[in-house]
Amino acid sequence: MELNGAIWRKSSRSSGNGGDCVEVADNLPGVVLVRDSKDRDGGTLTFAPDAWRTFVALAKSRG
Repeated sequence: MELNGAIWRKSSRSSGNGGDCVEVADNLPGVVLVRDSKDRDGGTLTFAPDAWRTFVALAKSRG
């Protein structure tokens, strides 16, 4: 899968002090990409959009 067109954004829950940060790219058709902002070359998780929405909803509910 070609990831060059991914537009990454930092999670709104990430702190501004360089701590644990997650970046998400949801602009590519049919996939949502997730990576660690401190290790951008360390790997990327790939989710189906429905699975990602379910994960985010569950995470928010346990806030």
